[in-house]
Amino acid sequence: MYGLIKEAGIRPLKYVVEDPGKYFAIVEAAGAVDISLGIKLGVQYSLWGGSVINLGTKKHKDKYFEGIDSLDYPGCFAMTELHHGSNVQGLQTVATFDPITDEFIINTPSDGAIKWWIGNAAVHGKFASVFAKLMLPAQDAKGVSDMGVHAFIVPLRDLKTHQELPGIEIHDCGHKMCPWDGKYTSSLPTINKRFAATLGELVGGRVSLASSSTSILKVANAIAIRYSLLRQQFGPPNQPEVSILDYQSQQHKLMPMLASTYAFHFATSYLVEIYSQMKTTHAEQLVGDVHGLSAGLKAYVTSYTAKSLSVCREACGGHGYAAVNRFGILRNDHDIFQTFEGDNTVLLQQVAADLLKQYKQKFQGGTLAVTWNYLRESMNTYLSQPNPVTARWEGVEHLRDPKFQLDAFRYRTSRLLQKSHIESVILAKFIETVEKYPPKPRLQNIPSFFISF
Repeated sequence: MYGLIKEAGIRPLKYVVEDPGKYFAIVEAAGAVDISLGIKLGVQYSLWGGSVINLGTKKHKDKYFEGIDSLDYPGCFAMTELHHGSNVQGLQTVATFDPITDEFIINTPSDGAIKWWIGNAAVHGKFASVFAKLMLPAQDAKGVSDMGVHAFIVPLRDLKTHQELPGIEIHDCGHKMCPWDGKYTSSLPTINKRFAATLGELVGGRVSLASSSTSILKVANAIAIRYSLLRQQFGPPNQPEVSILDYQSQQHKLMPMLASTYAFHFATSYLVEIYSQMKTTHAEQLVGDVHGLSAGLKAYVTSYTAKSLSVCREACGGHGYAAVNRFGILRNDHDIFQTFEGDNTVLLQQVAADLLKQYKQKFQGGTLAVTWNYLRESMNTYLSQPNPVTARWEGVEHLRDPKFQLDAFRYRTSRLLQKSHIESVILAKFIETVEKYPPKPRLQNIPSFFISF
């Protein structure tokens, strides 16, 4: 694979910095041909290369950029551990600075701290961005201080012999589907801010996954719809058989999916656009918006595509099982997209938490005026625009008006958010009450079957 990329003269790392839109287009095109190739490119340039570019110093960039871009330095992204995935702050790998030898000692203290699911490490990887808790000697020279999770470039293999270096062990985890002077300095003042910057590298991966998942959905749609146009079945007596796409059942399977594919195309294109703006402007508000949107879209698009691949396979009948139609490969290779760069359930919880946080901020200050202004704003909106779906007109021009469609989504979002906030407040109050007045144990009233079970 690396040989083919080199022969093609592809050098995408500069686009990760200068024009992310072009980079994601390259990954999308590669993934449409072979998902594994798209993933390989993402690991090399977005994760390994992106971590060096965005988390490294000038020294790191000067030393590694060319080798990463030319594929002379294949690398990987070693964040996930056997016992910790989504909870990155709970990583157990430790990097301790030794002021005497002027080096970092990276240690895996237990089996649970083994780096796990590290793509590109098994065969080709020569370097790794290893994420570990940085421990520094305390000011009073007694004990150490935990400075939070940081990234470290760790050589894995000898550049000439490709043999594993001393202290490095690489095993199969089963089949898948700068000079330091002893003083710690950082432009980010707190552990939480440094942690947020470290996790920022996953945002680019989520953008890429949403875009690549949409590309896979396009391929599946094209195969299923083309088959449905060519395949003929049944029809009036003594008449030519009818294309199965003319049947409503087939249309109900494929046409809404096609419409969603168009929507995902424009949504992910917009995400790539604002991600590119974020990389050039570093605007704080934009960083937050991209983080939330990339988490939400990655989760929603990859889940939708995973389900749609099965629908497309079924729409092609027995021919859907033929290897030449690729549905088996597409499903197997895409399935991990729902876990890559954050489990989809956890990502959706992050989005929900952010929306509830924004909702709560409307009431900050605690004064009657703040509450009154918010209620007045909500009431004015409600009175001027009752349910925009049931009220209003039913004409084509109105229903296709982007403003109407946005109003409908805003209305739905507002209602769901308000309902979720009220429910969360009630639940919090219930938990608070239970903690103050714990109920008496009533195990004697539970049927023995449930106790034994």
